[in-house]
Amino acid sequence: MFKNNLFQISFLLFSFILLSFNTTAQINFGSQNQVLEPIEWKANVTKSDSLFTLAFIAELEEGWHLPSMRALGEDVIGPIPTEFTFKNQKHYQLVGTTYEPEGIEAYDETFETDLKYFEEKVAFTQKVEITSFDQPIEVDVMYSVCDDKRCLPPETHTFRLQINPDGSFQNLGQDLEVDETDVNLTNSLKLDIKNPELISSTNEEQSYMMLFFLGFIGGLLALLTPCVFPMIPLTVSFFTKGARTPKIGKINAILYGLFIFGIYLLLSLPFHLLDSVNPEILNNISTNTVLNIIFFIIFMAFAFSFFGYYEITLPQSWSNRMDQKAMSFGGIVGIFFMALTLAIVSFSCTGPILGSLLGGSLTADGGAIQLSFGMGGFGLALALPFALFALFPNWLKAMPQSGGWLNTVKVVLGFLEVGLAFKFLSNADLVENWGLLKREIFIAIWIIVGIAMVLYLLGKIKFPHDAKTIKLSKGRIFTSLIIIAFVIYLVPGLTQSSYANLKLLSGFPPPLNYSLYDKDSSGPLGLTAYKDFDKGLAHAKASGKPILIDFTGMACVNCRKMEEQVWSEPQVLETLQNDVILISLYVDKRTELPKDEQFNYKKQNGTIKTIKTIGDKWATFQTVNFKNNSQPYYVLMDSDLNLLNQPTGYEPDADVFLEWLENGIQAEN
Repeated sequence: MFKNNLFQISFLLFSFILLSFNTTAQINFGSQNQVLEPIEWKANVTKSDSLFTLAFIAELEEGWHLPSMRALGEDVIGPIPTEFTFKNQKHYQLVGTTYEPEGIEAYDETFETDLKYFEEKVAFTQKVEITSFDQPIEVDVMYSVCDDKRCLPPETHTFRLQINPDGSFQNLGQDLEVDETDVNLTNSLKLDIKNPELISSTNEEQSYMMLFFLGFIGGLLALLTPCVFPMIPLTVSFFTKGARTPKIGKINAILYGLFIFGIYLLLSLPFHLLDSVNPEILNNISTNTVLNIIFFIIFMAFAFSFFGYYEITLPQSWSNRMDQKAMSFGGIVGIFFMALTLAIVSFSCTGPILGSLLGGSLTADGGAIQLSFGMGGFGLALALPFALFALFPNWLKAMPQSGGWLNTVKVVLGFLEVGLAFKFLSNADLVENWGLLKREIFIAIWIIVGIAMVLYLLGKIKFPHDAKTIKLSKGRIFTSLIIIAFVIYLVPGLTQSSYANLKLLSGFPPPLNYSLYDKDSSGPLGLTAYKDFDKGLAHAKASGKPILIDFTGMACVNCRKMEEQVWSEPQVLETLQNDVILISLYVDKRTELPKDEQFNYKKQNGTIKTIKTIGDKWATFQTVNFKNNSQPYYVLMDSDLNLLNQPTGYEPDADVFLEWLENGIQAEN
């Protein structure tokens, strides 16, 4: 009976794998009616003999960090490095290079590369030898601050340090004035928006229920393994028949299930202690290059264990000791040790699944909290059968008998472990930029694993514990068809086409830009996008179509995710092509504006921002008109500057984004 329902097992297997690395709680970054300024700069000067040490101190709000001065590779998308420019060096000389402290070095899941950055407070220092004290030393620091979801547009802060021979100093600040020309150029950026009340804030929401669900799916998979499944009827029978009364037996079995749930939940507690010591340690554990390679080796070892070449178990003495304690203590304490014995004995089957859960959770933003939800779901799935069968013992008669199908499930899990293993190797490859597992190579490996899995199910490949003759049941054939369909789905990922996104696997393979093909970065998805607002507005007036302003960035990963995963949806793409005029304004583009278009802009906090580049202009344009400086940020308006709906930000749900587009377009009509 159960053998012919193998496709149900397959469905659970694929649900777990497809979701395990792509369902960290979704975050909806709605429009935020605020200008974020999470950093403050200060200066200090100390004298030692004839040299002066200039210290440029950045103080950051909680949750924000400042990228290091280390530049990334040309082909690597990442945050803009902090950069110091020492101007007019006629009256002083630099001694050595600008020094930055060690900071934090970790693999960043957002940018999918190795980054160095600083939190809370950091001081950059530069030694100088001053030949004349008549003029101040002018230093520009160009920077961009980031949190775990985005980076703000680059800003420039200017220091003017009037230093005295004794080492005392005065920070003259930027000492910039906003003249009439600057005011006029600033005003030229202002739009006469007809209904600005639509620009309002929304809250960020995050749910952990999907992680709990994933853990629950993982627990169900563990139930269907040879280490756990045969123990269900034996254990339940022990409680129901070995107790003095049926009621006590049921209570003991339920306690047994509760202890199983509690044990797996407790396994996540040490990671909470690590998280409280240093929030970055979990990221370092799961994304360090060496550790990723170790994880790859471990997962491959687990895979070959599932294939039946050897058994990976915890020391036999551990389970014997727990079993002895269960027998000696008896009662509730004994039941607890029986649950602990199950966890130890079943490790050879549950360990790889827990490893997948551990790796996926610790690379997410929630860290140990997400791991607890996942482990709780896993423990609940393992515990439920013991409690339910104890309450309804007649259900035991309907349970399928143990047999070869359990080994089949275990081998299929082994193939999936191979696929997961290459995810860890891919992480290491991305960090080091080795180029060994470009996106197409990674997908090709998955295709090979899928084909091998089909050959196994059809009896063309055998492993040590398989029967000599394998009957091709309907379940095996149906499961093979599901895997073949999945392999066919992967094939377009090898091409340079609009179908290469593989959105169901988004976040698992290497990013689209880490490719064997040369990628054209002139425009997303072949869309026509104006890079200047005035030109786009003129075309909108001529065509009668509404405007979609896309505030984006060259180094904005969430912007790329929107383009690759949401905009690429057929209905969304068709709407963007035919129903709106797209204006993409890059807030971090470093191309300098013509001299007559450069100006000084006075911010709300009284500081002066020099508008020198195209990115400066469009970042200020966004701030002036929409009181917002985060990306991506989308605004729909007609050619008369009427807002058509409330601006929005990162929205990973294509249906929700399409509804937002269509509602705005309909509002114009």
